[in-house]
Amino acid sequence: MSQRIPNAMAEKFAAITALTDAFCHEKLNEEYREMIHQVIGALARKRPSPLVRGTEKVWAAAAVHAVGRVNFLDDPSQTPHCKPRVIYQFFGIAESTGQNKSKEIREALKMGVFSPDWTLPSQLAMNPLVWMLQVNGFTADIRRAPVEVQRLAFEKGLIPFVPAEQAGSDG
Repeated sequence: MSQRIPNAMAEKFAAITALTDAFCHEKLNEEYREMIHQVIGALARKRPSPLVRGTEKVWAAAAVHAVGRVNFLDDPSQTPHCKPRVIYQFFGIAESTGQNKSKEIREALKMGVFSPDWTLPSQLAMNPLVWMLQVNGFTADIRRAPVEVQRLAFEKGLIPFVPAEQAGSDG
């Protein structure tokens, strides 16, 4: 996935993503790697970019943790899974430093648990917030709507795919 990174931030982006790529190769997967790149890219595009302050290894660890937190990376029932202390040990930083920087990232990018924009693609189907839409002032789960309504929501870009047309769907 190609991103537009400002020239002034290209070197910093490359240095941070080289670190996160090594972590993802060893502990996570390609899907996490791509989402972490999106987070670092979003930070690089902010004006002014927060990436100009602090070291690459702190930003790398914090970006991994921020994406992991949204996607329940520390839950042993998930594959892959990884505890925060493993992340911070890998990058050689203090847990408190990583936690603080991760919080800064999550606040800057409005990343919360179940944030659809920061949910791994493989997890979207299970994320309840992806499927909640406002209809005539009421919140409704689009997965329970007729397939025609789901198709319309998809065409409008409100949902990532038509749930009723997914393999194994019971809707």
